[in-house]
Amino acid sequence: MIHKIPSDLFVLEMANNHMGDIDHGIHVIQTFAEVCKKYPFNFAFKLQYRDLDSFIHPDMQGRIDVPYIKRFSETRLTQNDFDRLLNEMREHGFHTIVTPFDENSVDVIESQNVDIIKVASCSFGDWPLLERVVQTDKPIIASTAGASIAVIEQVISFFSNRNKEFSILHCVGEYPTPDENMHISQIDYLKKRFPGVRIGFSTHEDTSNTDFIKMAIAKGATIFEKHVAVPTVKYSVNQYSATPSQIDAWLKAAVYAKKVCGEGSTRLPVNPKEATSLQSLRRGAYAKHNLKKGEILSLDDVFFAFPPQKGQFTANDWSKYTEYELTSDISINSPISPDNCLQEKEQEKIWEIVRNARKLLNKSKAIIPTNTELVISHHYGLDKFNEFGLLSLTVVNRDYCKKLLVTLPGQTHPEQYHKQKEETFHVLYGEVDLVLNGQSKLCVPGDVVTIQQGTHHAWSSKKGAVIEEISSTHITEDSYYTDTNIMEKKHRKTVLTYWSE
Repeated sequence: MIHKIPSDLFVLEMANNHMGDIDHGIHVIQTFAEVCKKYPFNFAFKLQYRDLDSFIHPDMQGRIDVPYIKRFSETRLTQNDFDRLLNEMREHGFHTIVTPFDENSVDVIESQNVDIIKVASCSFGDWPLLERVVQTDKPIIASTAGASIAVIEQVISFFSNRNKEFSILHCVGEYPTPDENMHISQIDYLKKRFPGVRIGFSTHEDTSNTDFIKMAIAKGATIFEKHVAVPTVKYSVNQYSATPSQIDAWLKAAVYAKKVCGEGSTRLPVNPKEATSLQSLRRGAYAKHNLKKGEILSLDDVFFAFPPQKGQFTANDWSKYTEYELTSDISINSPISPDNCLQEKEQEKIWEIVRNARKLLNKSKAIIPTNTELVISHHYGLDKFNEFGLLSLTVVNRDYCKKLLVTLPGQTHPEQYHKQKEETFHVLYGEVDLVLNGQSKLCVPGDVVTIQQGTHHAWSSKKGAVIEEISSTHITEDSYYTDTNIMEKKHRKTVLTYWSE
């Protein structure tokens, strides 16, 4: 028995296509087993259960003029028959799934130790049935055809609050479904609306169509369901049930789609052929004039031109986060490369700071407005940031200003004062050792301290802190540091827009 819904699960829905004939049902399973064994997916066969004696109203029993009652009655199987079908599925490596349409059928599912319970679209929101389903220890797959977003939200909340392993399927309840009504982009909608909920695709389109499975895979669906049947001299196939050859083509299309969609959960590693090709098309870095050993290069010292030399630094290597120091003299128009220049990258240092800021903010449970810029103040350089520095997020800056100040564990903000700005510190998280005009004050969450114009102030935190700063307008040139070395440092701030998780 499984307790998780397998990845890349393809569900073959037999429904009533066993035709009430146990031998034909076994033949269907055996035939599709031969098709499926060629493909690298997880497969399940699915049955439908109805306790017909209680499911059909007493006054409607035996009515052949009502299509579904006639169909259900003519294809009735006993529990022993269903046991045989389930055993046949297991022998061929299929996971077992059953759709119950009433509470008594759930009892049967439990007695047979079926792997997964499927909730049909018509039962999505059938609360008495759902209450019985969640009492089992089975994972649940539920189709959403015809359900409003309000009902979908209710059912997802119902499953989630009961800690159920579940997935929902985009489904259209037309048999067969016209192409224009497939609305494959509902997969996008459901993924965006319910992040963390696994989304699949239950399909009833023209059975010869292999385009929709490719689209569904490209959209990110990971569970796929399709009605299947085997035509014989005795039994025909309906319009929405796929034959073995059609399932073969369907799965072949799925393999192709998986191959061309490739990796989607992480960024791919560098492709060596791709890297070599792109490198040859970049602009190389060359000396604009004669340069001496030991010089720190700036853009005034270099120019970029095609073609690049082998191993040379290129324009793509040049950024404000990278420093270049010459290790030998070079003449005008010469390539700048690791042979004559030492490259020091600061970008990884920046992102290590960002990761530490994220951890502290998550721990503090501070709510950060979307797309708020993160300013990293490195008063004595990035190498000393963990000792001296600050992270700040400006929420608003008008006639009034609000910021969040993040001090990492063990970090100190050097002494400064403002000539124009008055500010108030409200400690949200952690303890802050605040020094005002040389006088130290320990501040804890909830403490509020106003810092008037001209007041020299510095602060530190042993274990990290988050401070809400409320002030008059923040003016960039209005921060005056006691240490004039800081004032002379031109590039002491790094601003990041896309930094949050």
